[in-house]
Order: sequence, then structure tokens, then C-alpha cells
Amino acid sequence: MRIGVDIFGGDFAPEATVKGTILAYNEVKDKEELVLFGDKTQIESICKQSGFDPSVFEIVHTTESIGMDEYPSKAFKEKPNASIVLGFKYLHAGKIDGFASAGNTGAMLVGAMHIVKSVPGVIRPSICAPIPKDSDKPTLVLDAGINPDCRPDVLYQYAILGSLYAEHVYGISNPKVGLFNIGSEEEKGNLQTKATFQAMKGTKEFNFIGNVEGTDLFSNDVDVIVCDGFVGNAILKEAEAFYKLIRKRNVQDPFFERFDFTKYGGTPILGINSTAIIAHGVSNDIAIKNMILLTANVVEAKLIEKIKLAFE
Repeated sequence: MRIGVDIFGGDFAPEATVKGTILAYNEVKDKEELVLFGDKTQIESICKQSGFDPSVFEIVHTTESIGMDEYPSKAFKEKPNASIVLGFKYLHAGKIDGFASAGNTGAMLVGAMHIVKSVPGVIRPSICAPIPKDSDKPTLVLDAGINPDCRPDVLYQYAILGSLYAEHVYGISNPKVGLFNIGSEEEKGNLQTKATFQAMKGTKEFNFIGNVEGTDLFSNDVDVIVCDGFVGNAILKEAEAFYKLIRKRNVQDPFFERFDFTKYGGTPILGINSTAIIAHGVSNDIAIKNMILLTANVVEAKLIEKIKLAFE
């Protein structure tokens, strides 16, 4: 297995990305090869400062990067040798099995949609956020921010994508899928959720348990929560704010530490033809390590093949 890493991706790159890659290598060196996209001189310098031999990595040298504030589609055209662009080209060509970045999210989505492309039958790819609950498995919320407006048929597909991810990567058997709403009753909600409920009701494609509310976010009664990206991103940001508040108040509890995004590494773009992982822009070396490990887990689970099969 070969995993590509964008060394220029993130607010603390390249130091955090190189150090995180070193941490990941120490855990996966017997199983995966790591391919680094970035400035070879910088990569080798940081490795040597860390007492690490950079020759164990394959380095695809480039000095071009797409900044966090750049317009993604324009940057893709103007910077053909940017680390994200090269990573997606390698992914599309089959030179790597998965590609991960904490860089410009928009650029990652451009690469996913225009180079790797969607799985035939998938209307819109999605990303999802793991939300801790009182069990060893998180609740997966999708979409988490890339599609703020969604039709009922798109939300229906999110339920399929989220179920496959929960089952094959998180090991949740027959995951329970809930539609996020303002009440549990069938007639509750806006036009979007009412129409989506009718589409999901009685389906055999996933285990639909009905509407769920905000009070169900941390409940063991649901494994996958489906919503549009506007709502999903608000849920994700609220969870991050909750964790910051807990830290600020110096509350010591192992459960609350599971709200630390660095433990999850990122999220795959669900519904495209290969494995691409998006991580938080403020990822530190621990988050980068977990981003790489998540990429390997998704590839190993053959999630893309299972999604393609589901949408045939």
C-alpha cells in the first residue's frame, strides 16, 4: 500500500506535516510506503533535525503549494505542480492508493471532483464528522460542510455512504441511520426533511430508524446522522467549541478528551473513485499522523470498492 501525503498542507506545514509523517511511518513501516509531495530540501532538513533518515520516504519534489486563502479552481490551473495537484495526479494514475492533506479544503474538493471524479451514480460526494458518544464508536454526521443545500435524493445517498463508512471502517454492524430534524415525529421538519423522510421510510438499503434530534447527538441509539452541510458544519463547529470550553475550564474526563479532533485525523471524501482524506487546517503532528493512519484504514477496508458496488 502506498499513501501520499501533502507536506505543504496545513497552517503548521511543513514542520508539523513532516514530523507527523515520521510518527506515522514508525507505526506503518512494515505495511505501507509513504510518498511525500513537497520541497525535498525542507523535508530532508526537518527529518535530519529529528534524527530520522529521510531516505525511507519517496519524495515527489515541488516548491509549489496552494495556500489556504487561494481560490481553489484558479490555483489548480495556475499551479500544475502544486503539491495537492501532483498528489491527485498520482492518485488518478494509480501510483498511490490514497492521498491525504490538511491543506486548502476547496483545492482537495477540486482535485476529487475534476481529477479522481465521483463514483458513477453518486450525485454529490460528502464528508462526515465523527462525534463522540458514550461507547467506543463515534456517531458519524454527514454532510459536514461541503454541500450546504441538499435535495432529498442527495441526503438519501448520504445515508448509504455513511452506513458503508460506519460498517467497514469503524466496524459498526448494521449501523442505525437517523435523519436530523427538529422532532422525532414523522410530520416534523421543513420541506426538505419531510420529503427525505418519505424517501427513507421503509428502505432496505440501510437501517433507517427515523428522525433524530440534537439531544440524540451523543446517544448510542444512532450511528449515522444525515443532514445537509449547513447543519452538519454547525454541529461540527459546536462540538469543537464545546471541547475548547471544557479545556478552558480544566475539566478532566477521558470522555471529553475524545472531542479532540487530532485523535481522528480527518475525514474521507465519500463518493469519489479513490481514497482522499481531508484534515483540519490547524493539524499538529499528532493529527497528521492520525490522518495518515486513517487513510491507510480506509484503503485497507476497500471502502471505495464497496461504495462502487452499492451504486452499480
